Amino acid sequence: MREPVELRRQRILAVLRSRGSARVADLAAELEVSVVTVRRDVEELERAGKLRRGHGVARSLVPAEEAGTGAAAAVATGGRPGEDSSPAIGLVVPERHSYLFETLHGARSVLEEAGMRIALHIAPAVSGGERPMVERALASGVRGLLIAPRWRGRGAEEADYGWLGALDVPTVLMERRPLPGSALHALDSVCSDHWYGVHLAVEHLVALGHRRIILAARDDSPTARAVRAAFTAIAAERTEIEDWAVTLSSPTAVPEAAERERSGAEDGGRAQSGQEQPDVLELVRGRGATAALLHGDVDALMLVQRFQEAGIRVPEDFSVVAYDDVVAALGSTPLTAVSPPKTEVGRAAAELLLHRLKPSSGGRPAPVRRIELLPDLQVRGSTMRPAGAGE
Repeated sequence: MREPVELRRQRILAVLRSRGSARVADLAAELEVSVVTVRRDVEELERAGKLRRGHGVARSLVPAEEAGTGAAAAVATGGRPGEDSSPAIGLVVPERHSYLFETLHGARSVLEEAGMRIALHIAPAVSGGERPMVERALASGVRGLLIAPRWRGRGAEEADYGWLGALDVPTVLMERRPLPGSALHALDSVCSDHWYGVHLAVEHLVALGHRRIILAARDDSPTARAVRAAFTAIAAERTEIEDWAVTLSSPTAVPEAAERERSGAEDGGRAQSGQEQPDVLELVRGRGATAALLHGDVDALMLVQRFQEAGIRVPEDFSVVAYDDVVAALGSTPLTAVSPPKTEVGRAAAELLLHRLKPSSGGRPAPVRRIELLPDLQVRGSTMRPAGAGE
């Protein structure tokens, strides 16, 4: 899915307000668009009086050390400090995460209807990157927070529990479900039921007659860990499945080495680096697999290209279900995909936060809510009954 122009430009402004300046080439790499596209965005933002241009560089109009005040709160609406006195809600999401940017759209519509502004903060792709963004949002006077930490490893997740649990404004986690009994167990949260999403994928493949199925998944996010755990449990319980296995969808889809060491062994002792796990193509051939669930979309599209280059036709020889459904439909072979309710997660999180901001009746706080929304399955052209399977 192509990111809306206005949202991309908001992200550019957020980066500049955080860093003070950035090279156009670096912005293009971070936003995963062409240099020409970013250069055009920067020119338009300069005409609108929102930044300054240099030779190959874009600069914020507000010094980086001052960006934690009104400037940061104006990011989402494209305004300037002091333009809008309406209450603001801080929204913190990781950079370069198209999945979570869809949740932003859902949250935005709800909050704007309620007369709230969004103060959008883009957290850099480093461990603990969300904390400075949250501190900046709080310094700007936001009334509440919607947050989706990156949490590339379990250690990074647990390291955030203390300060996130101590925040003194209402906070709702999006697409994150903390460990039971942890410091964030009693924090409001809204997320997709990824167990059910995996169930839909496996059920679809089994119903078509597939009996040897693999999961090739990322291992660098809470969603990835949930998908891995769900597939392992479901595949082990399904008597129709003769053989199954789990590997990485990409050698780079793991936390950095320091984070792996801090997190310890996960996935039941499975290896944590791409070099230690079998290549997807080798696994398919070695296990005689006829279908795979692939997480996430971009990795899935790239793997389908590898299959086809190796002479494995999708879906004639091998069926594929993608997990995320952000860009799965855009492949040369549109991929059947599990589609988490991304926009609705944002809407439900915003509604939950607004509920939390209302004065409590009888002086007692409202009970904490942990909301799960069910994904659905979009059947397209990448799955079919395997050759030789009975009707």
